[in-house]
Amino acid sequence: MKHVSLASIEKAVDIVDHLTDDQLENISEKYALVQQDLLNYVMTAPAEYENEDLEGLLIYYFCVISECFTQEGIKLRAITEADIDEIEEPYFDMLEQYFDEEDEEIIESFCDQPFLYQFMEMEVSTEDEDGSKLDEETATQLFIVTMAMISLMNRAIID
Repeated sequence: MKHVSLASIEKAVDIVDHLTDDQLENISEKYALVQQDLLNYVMTAPAEYENEDLEGLLIYYFCVISECFTQEGIKLRAITEADIDEIEEPYFDMLEQYFDEEDEEIIESFCDQPFLYQFMEMEVSTEDEDGSKLDEETATQLFIVTMAMISLMNRAIID
């Protein structure tokens, strides 16, 4: 299985962080067109969790994570609703075990993208450059949704 490297993550973050609003809209549309079912799935989280703060964060991380795969040269097939349905129950079972045992290896092995896992873990647990930090509830929700997204994308890799 191909893994996204730390260098690709750093490059993707640098690219997305330096986009103008118009460029960010263009890149999100580009990735949304290719992964419409995935984006639809991810964007149900703000309503499901009743947390509108998630909306902008999820779009940002959808773009960053998609760009990570692009930077690594990893091609993905379109993720379908069937893919999402197939992973949902095992994913939530894994999450339950992860939160019960607090063993990072459980979720890391499920998503099978160690550097993306570590990146998201750092993103949700550390302060930004301006000193702001996500509240615990939003951080947990963002982590859960992005790990599902990464797991789905990992399973959609075209060899």
